[in-house]
Amino acid sequence: MAMPLCDNTLLCNFPKCRTKLSGFAWVTACSHAFCDQHGSVEFSRSPAICPACSSALSGKLDIVRTELSPSEEYKAMVLAGLRPDIVLDISARALAFWSYQVHQEHLYQEYSLSRADTQLKQMERMLTQQSQSRELELTAMKGEITSLKKVMEEYKRKYSEVSERLMERNRQYQKLQGLYDSLRLRNMVVGGGDRDAVGQPGDEDFGTRMGRITTPQKGPAFLSLGADGDGQFFSCLETDGAKTFFQFSSPARDKGRPFINKH
Repeated sequence: MAMPLCDNTLLCNFPKCRTKLSGFAWVTACSHAFCDQHGSVEFSRSPAICPACSSALSGKLDIVRTELSPSEEYKAMVLAGLRPDIVLDISARALAFWSYQVHQEHLYQEYSLSRADTQLKQMERMLTQQSQSRELELTAMKGEITSLKKVMEEYKRKYSEVSERLMERNRQYQKLQGLYDSLRLRNMVVGGGDRDAVGQPGDEDFGTRMGRITTPQKGPAFLSLGADGDGQFFSCLETDGAKTFFQFSSPARDKGRPFINKH
């Protein structure tokens, strides 16, 4: 944006400064103005070089440090005694300096605006590219989410089928377990009844056997002494015409004395 002519504030032409001039300023023959800080530093060197356009400033009046807000006495006396044409010439040159500053500021503002517009367009292109890329990624992610939902539904269906099968197996297992328990209980009852029946005292065979065992009988002589002095074990188990399981000859038969001496 161009600087209006009514604006009485100039800007420092130092590239990295661009601050408003106030107090004192350094002006050059090449129509540039600098703040007091940068002008004192830059123009203290020899030879002096303009920081804005790199022009050599070797003349005595090529660099002037001027007061931007002069006093009323200075204004009354600075052009006093000069012919009108000289006053007009000085004023015209001063106005030319001001117009140049305004024009340079206008060019600088246009350059800044153009650079900002270029950067804005680059940012818009980058934003458009990123937006398109994000849209593609979003579309791909939506497709992936849809496929994952289908897979999840398939897994849910399989899980439901497996759960139903497992419940059916559990029911069958419980049924078989109940049958097995009932059969085992029945076998236990039947087995217990048989043992009770075998152990009953009223059973004929059992009673007969128990009678044989418990009824006292006249037992045979454990040792029977014959005329010849033979001794026999378990003579009660002998049958007629058969030998005993154990049969021993009396030592008296061999030695001529009885096996057991009677007193």
